[in-house]
Amino acid sequence: MLGKIEAIARRAGAAIMEVYQSAGGMEVQYKDDDSPLTEADRRANAIITEALQGLEPRLPVLSEESTPPGFAERGQWRSYWLVDPLDGTREFVKRNGEFTVNIARISEGVAELGVVHVPVSGTSYLGDIACGAFRQQAGGSPAPIRVRTIPGPGTGETRHEPLKMVASRSHLDSQLEPVRKRLEAIFGAVELANMGSSLKICLIAEGGADIYPRLAPTSEWDTAAAHAVLTAAGGDITDTRFAPLRYNRKEGLLNPHFLAAGDWSQQWRKILGAIFDSAAAN
Repeated sequence: MLGKIEAIARRAGAAIMEVYQSAGGMEVQYKDDDSPLTEADRRANAIITEALQGLEPRLPVLSEESTPPGFAERGQWRSYWLVDPLDGTREFVKRNGEFTVNIARISEGVAELGVVHVPVSGTSYLGDIACGAFRQQAGGSPAPIRVRTIPGPGTGETRHEPLKMVASRSHLDSQLEPVRKRLEAIFGAVELANMGSSLKICLIAEGGADIYPRLAPTSEWDTAAAHAVLTAAGGDITDTRFAPLRYNRKEGLLNPHFLAAGDWSQQWRKILGAIFDSAAAN
């Protein structure tokens, strides 16, 4: 199934690149929530929705670019596809390459399978919690990926690299500064990298970063595919009370604020719990 979903995401990515590389492809409309919409979003959505509806077993498809049914209906779904045809539309419009195609299968609230495709590079990140996580270059075979461990304080191990924290490029959050300072106090140097879309979570999954605290709004389709990849690679995402992040459990489709991390042997609750509580109170 991962191979089938990767192929669908790659087809959608090719359609996105046709618009991205065209002279007049950046006409932007804005939806009711002020999020941008382009021709690339529409083309990718049509390709993905049609392809997923042809797969067996047939599952409902919930996409950012479709009208979601009410929770009375949606809450009855045991499994379904959750799609963001173009995650990082703002980055797409800026032409910085940091946008992705996200396709996830959700079962009983858990992101169990996901593909994140990066159209500009042709790279795909694949994850199935039953069989692991992989990175696949265009024309290549999937190569296993894994989160990296963090030598903790008092272990006697030498950390040769700074702790790497990732954050959004388009949604900068002033509340992250206390998080960064707290991490510096515990781990020493902290390197901050800003980037768009679900690439942040995929970077943690492949061992290129350690932690992604998100104290600003996201929607469930923004995180689900990369969440499956991260979990399959040995990491996870929780809300800021450290409960597992789950999907399709309420009427609204906004995520709570969350923490994505690779190495959960660290005592993140002890390290960041008070800061998260303070941010929630404010």
